[in-house]
Amino acid sequence: MDTAAYFKGGVGRVQEQAAIITLSLEITASYVDKRLLLHYIKCILKNADGDGFMKKAYGYLRVSGQSQIDGDGFRRQKQAILKYARNHKIEVAEFYEEQGISGTADEINRPAFQAMVSDILRNGVRTVIVEGLDRLAREYRIQETLIVYLASKEIELISARTDENITEAVMADPMRKALVQIQGVFAELEKNLLVKKLRSAREAMRAKTGKCEGRKSYSEAMPEVLKEIRRLRRARKGMPRRTYGQVANELNGNGYTTMTGKAFTGPSVQSILQREKARKR
Repeated sequence: MDTAAYFKGGVGRVQEQAAIITLSLEITASYVDKRLLLHYIKCILKNADGDGFMKKAYGYLRVSGQSQIDGDGFRRQKQAILKYARNHKIEVAEFYEEQGISGTADEINRPAFQAMVSDILRNGVRTVIVEGLDRLAREYRIQETLIVYLASKEIELISARTDENITEAVMADPMRKALVQIQGVFAELEKNLLVKKLRSAREAMRAKTGKCEGRKSYSEAMPEVLKEIRRLRRARKGMPRRTYGQVANELNGNGYTTMTGKAFTGPSVQSILQREKARKR
């Protein structure tokens, strides 16, 4: 088989890509140079189309006045971002719209910006596209602050209008790169101080009440249910004690539910009694 020609033929669908990569793993070094194999796999992943492994990004939009909200401000920005994304084989997963927010507002006073960054830190999307830096902020000071903020969290910022990777430009400048690193250090320091503060608060609460974090027990949240469970489970004179399953059936028949609103089961009844017993030790 002419493996190189097979790879050069190009692929477009996830199934074809997966088949080719699987095939490549089965080819021994005697058939194809490993470096060549890796090169073609990288090309496949880099040039995958809309049904393949596309890079994902978020679009960030901002207008400051009501007239822009009602006008074509958002539409124009979306078109510019989508055009850039198509040209660079990027999928815009979602748009975040900052409505009526001044270009002089910092990141704290931008709800859509904060929601976007929060989502990015959770789901792995690492790229943000804006129509232009003036949509990020009007003032240079605010622009720089937001750019450094994103870069410190390893979030890539792209300007669709200038076709420029802003983050790469920042990291190529020694002084601006130092600002990113410094902000990263202070962000980590702030996080560590907060963790320490919360830990101290939890320890103080635990020393005072015996408990701090975690969900409430049945004795705290539903004492009447716990009392009924113990009553049903209690040994009866001249009769065998009810099994956990029988207790669950009695509870369900009398209209009781668990703390999450579900029906009781034998194992759940057993677990409740075991946890309450452990709490008293």
